[in-house]
Amino acid sequence: MDSRVLDANAEALGVSVETLMGNAGSAIAGFLEERYRGASVLFVCGPGNNGGDGFAAASMMDPERVSVALLKDRSEIHSAEARHFFSQLRCPVFPYRGLDGYDVVVDCALGTGISGDPRGPYRTFIEDSLGSSSPVVSVDVPSGYGTSVAVRPSATITFHDIKEGMTEEGCGEIRIADIGIPAEAADTVGPGDMLRYPVPGQRSHKGENGRLMVIAGGPYFGAPIMATSAALRTGADIVRLYAPSSIYQIAAASNPVLMISQLPGSMLTPESVEFLLEESEGYDAVLIGPGLGIDSRTVDAVRMFVSRCRTPMVIDADGITAVAGMGFDVPVILTPHAGEFRRLGGCCDTRELAERLGAVILRKGPIDEISDGRRTRLNRTGTPAMTGAGTGDVLAGCTAALLSKGMEAFDAACLGAYICGSAGERCFDSKSYGLIATDIVEAIPGILRDMLP
Repeated sequence: MDSRVLDANAEALGVSVETLMGNAGSAIAGFLEERYRGASVLFVCGPGNNGGDGFAAASMMDPERVSVALLKDRSEIHSAEARHFFSQLRCPVFPYRGLDGYDVVVDCALGTGISGDPRGPYRTFIEDSLGSSSPVVSVDVPSGYGTSVAVRPSATITFHDIKEGMTEEGCGEIRIADIGIPAEAADTVGPGDMLRYPVPGQRSHKGENGRLMVIAGGPYFGAPIMATSAALRTGADIVRLYAPSSIYQIAAASNPVLMISQLPGSMLTPESVEFLLEESEGYDAVLIGPGLGIDSRTVDAVRMFVSRCRTPMVIDADGITAVAGMGFDVPVILTPHAGEFRRLGGCCDTRELAERLGAVILRKGPIDEISDGRRTRLNRTGTPAMTGAGTGDVLAGCTAALLSKGMEAFDAACLGAYICGSAGERCFDSKSYGLIATDIVEAIPGILRDMLP
């Protein structure tokens, strides 16, 4: 899990980032004293919290034996916590100028969450480290890990747990340090997870921030309207509803931003599947299920579409009933309530069912449970007032929007549940037990406004 997410969730639980950074520094310093007693040590630090961990460690060691090399100017140090520990340094501090002359190098350049290959001074340092004869110790993850150029350390001190993808081949000896992160910060979705939301770039254009196809409606028209409205309010650029002509006029009148393509008849049938499969190739994600009904021809159509669709999908409501017994080989999120979970073949273990189906399961309940078969997290946001009709459609639309915006399926399911539940809590403050699904839809933008970094 991204260290920034863990830090923010821990802070929400009452453990400050400064405390965590201090504990990380203590763990790093302890390892270096144990492994390289008496050695001269160079900390190579970036301006982020990974660098802050290095500042904390260096401030706790003999200033005669340690030095700190900065990859960016000290004025660019990001956080108050990192600036605090920088102010505690009593050792030499200077701009990065190479690795010669030190017994040990500590890599505090880049932490988790980087995108793209390292550039500028970061790349220079990484390339220097690859040619250095001195042992390198990385903090949390080797800088550049997972890109085309990365530090290859003798050891990595990582915090709380091994990060996804870490191996001894790429990280050297892996030492896990407990720095006081509460278990709930990792196991429960929290405000730190909002850091995962794909904020549009300043130069992005129409359609670059989520193109969502919604296959819904027929016997019911409210479900597709609520699901598509929630997707739009969650920030998907383009949402197009594919619905039977019988509900076209009602759906079209519900939202002038929503685009609609008519399918023939009063329900989804196998005759529309080839058209829908061809259309799905132009979207980033598909939501299928809300309000479709369970006529045998609709069930056949859903199974045909899902078995052949190559686009990531959220399958909800009647779609879940239709796909019972199927497995999946593309990213799929299933959003069952208790009854639908049983129909999918679930007994009591969400992780086991997710692994068996090859899907992410967002099991709705008083506490939502999200699993991809490897990881399981809980979402505790929400209120008992959210048991009314339509709230599940809102959750499906919210989750599908995040999937369309490029989030990994597991993270999209976690964040979708958190946003929807938080919006419900906000509505409860004013609507009490009279809140309805459309209230939640309209509260989503406020959650994004107030909780995004």
